Amino acid sequence: MSREVLRGCEKIRMLKYKSIFKKSMDRDQKFRLKPAQILVLGFFIVILLGSVLLNLPIASNKGESVGFVNAIFTSTSAVCVTGLVVVNTLEQWTLFGKTVIILLIQIGGLGFMTLATAIFIIMGKRITLRERLVIQEAWNQYSLSGMVRLIKNILIGTLLVEGVGVFFLALRFIPMYRNKGIVWGIYLSVFHSISAFCNAGFDLIGVENLTPFQGDLLVNVIIMGLIILGGLGFTVWLDVIYKTKKKIDENRPWKQWFYSLTLHTKLAMVLTMALIIVGFLFFVVAEWDNPGTLANTGIKNKVLGALFQSVTTRTAGFNTIPLDKMKEASKFLTIILMFIGGSPAGTAGGVKTVTVGVIFLTVLSVIKGKQRTEVFHRSIPFDVIRKALAVMMISLGVVISVTMLLTISENVSFMDAFFEATSAFGTVGLTLGITPNLTNFGKIIIAITMFIGRLGPVTMALAFSLKQRQNPVDIKLPEERVMVG
Repeated sequence: MSREVLRGCEKIRMLKYKSIFKKSMDRDQKFRLKPAQILVLGFFIVILLGSVLLNLPIASNKGESVGFVNAIFTSTSAVCVTGLVVVNTLEQWTLFGKTVIILLIQIGGLGFMTLATAIFIIMGKRITLRERLVIQEAWNQYSLSGMVRLIKNILIGTLLVEGVGVFFLALRFIPMYRNKGIVWGIYLSVFHSISAFCNAGFDLIGVENLTPFQGDLLVNVIIMGLIILGGLGFTVWLDVIYKTKKKIDENRPWKQWFYSLTLHTKLAMVLTMALIIVGFLFFVVAEWDNPGTLANTGIKNKVLGALFQSVTTRTAGFNTIPLDKMKEASKFLTIILMFIGGSPAGTAGGVKTVTVGVIFLTVLSVIKGKQRTEVFHRSIPFDVIRKALAVMMISLGVVISVTMLLTISENVSFMDAFFEATSAFGTVGLTLGITPNLTNFGKIIIAITMFIGRLGPVTMALAFSLKQRQNPVDIKLPEERVMVG
């Protein structure tokens, strides 16, 4: 056989092997989970594990299983840092059950990938590109660089803030619960510090939640501070700390410090402050003379009660006034604030402050006749506006659908169903009292809503999308105008 024939046969053989290898790679790529799917699966596994532990007789004070539906509802509420409960947390669960709940809250608040990455770092394991992609998806980051450093900073910041919260809460809880021992006072401080920072809303006070502390300045300030810090987002933290250090080193004026912050940080801080102030003023005016909430309390309690309600409504779940006795206008504003939620890359839920801010600024630009959405001398990219609109529309669809299902399956009013659906989606945990009386169908619906709200509607949509083009070709089709408005 000639040399040319042998070379030809070798080329045919190599092409055959390459074809087989390519098919194998395509098959592996087809069945490989996307980052969004890994996040959904990871949270589901954590919820399932928590459900099994909470369903054990050792977790219940009654010494018997609480029922799998109740267990999975509580586990979902804890992992999704919501705070809606079908059984009283203080009375139902043993110390084992309470510890499982607070661990689930911590895992849910930080995200399972954060804790998994921390374990990998401690073990000296290298963080792969795939794991960095999942972290990027979990914390909604635009760049892959610095993912490991981000996780380290998040863990350090969380421990420091929660530690400060534990210290100051212990100053109140240890003396107050001295009849139960100093250990119980410390445990209460740890539990409520983690629950507040993670915007979870679980409490060990009783059926009244934090109502007994309505006029307690220390407890109110610490809980509100933890809620706001957790809801601002870790990205905002890091930017503020870095720019503050730079300001001090270079002795810059504070005005220049503010303008040096990223656009995201500016929007998150300004919108958070604006929502707190607007909510506070509204609740002061609306509830000042309401005998069911603030009317029969002193000026100090009225101010603290209104301010706390404004802060906690945006996904924390604690309350110091009876929610079911609020006026209808206050309930509706609470729904709006719950739907907005906190800021991206934090422990809060909702559609997020920056999302609403981007849409509001876009509407203003249309009214003013501008071609671009601008704020703080910066233009917001069109793809960000598209994503904000997608998040808003999907979120509205979820809340409306869940509200309709609850009005059909439960014997409740429209306001109660709307309030519960928004609270679940915003991972808030506030309720008008219908949660313990939900049917099993209602509990499952609310649990699914909490799951969607924690992971985000876009992440859920990406996770369950059957087909996505990996390298879409940007082909512009002919334009044709339609009439709107």
